[in-house]
Amino acid sequence: MTTVRRRGPGRLLALMLASTVALALCAAAPAQANGSGPTGATPDIVDSTARGGQALALTFDDGPDPRNTPRLLEVLREHRVRAVFCLWGEHVRQHPDLVRRIARAGHTLCNHTMRHDDMSTWSAADIRADLRATNAAIRDAVPHARIPYFRAPYGAWGQTPQVAADMGMQPLGWRLAVEDWEPPGTGELVRRLEEGATPGAVVLLHDGGGDRSQTVEAVDQVIPRLRAEGWHFTGPARRG
Repeated sequence: MTTVRRRGPGRLLALMLASTVALALCAAAPAQANGSGPTGATPDIVDSTARGGQALALTFDDGPDPRNTPRLLEVLREHRVRAVFCLWGEHVRQHPDLVRRIARAGHTLCNHTMRHDDMSTWSAADIRADLRATNAAIRDAVPHARIPYFRAPYGAWGQTPQVAADMGMQPLGWRLAVEDWEPPGTGELVRRLEEGATPGAVVLLHDGGGDRSQTVEAVDQVIPRLRAEGWHFTGPARRG
């Protein structure tokens, strides 16, 4: 007859605890090994395009906005350009239908925080809570939405690049800001876009936060002008 030795409850508890700790360490290791997030995102702030040459990436902040975003979507569709929309969480909650229209049109979604706060002095825990809430608002409108980028309001980054990367979002900066938050006239915005364009630049524009009709009209005018000069439009780089 074979004798079966039974482990006492203390021994079993110790083994279960050791296994749990080991699994947790293994799960955490890939993200900690090189400082990148679960999708390979890094804390480096991206400000260049995915493609080289005379390429520009158009990005629009602070929407969605019921006055400007629908017209902008029409303009981008007419010119067959896809852009990045950096979404303000509270505006997403107010206008989820517009977020769905943005996603259906094939544009890229970006987390731009819940209330457009300056996070430069925030703790990592507070930043993470805000970014999670913003992602949740976006996914309430578009379930399972991909949100590959994060942009800090005012360019006040603080600890946000690392937190965003840990959450799988690449920090998204810019090389050209045409300062359309104080509308100078459509013609002036067209001039700034044409003269400020440099190969590989991520361009910062706005479709929310105020009357952005001049921005929308400037985009409508400048896309064919730049294309005639050999420019093409693409997305930002995915890694820093």
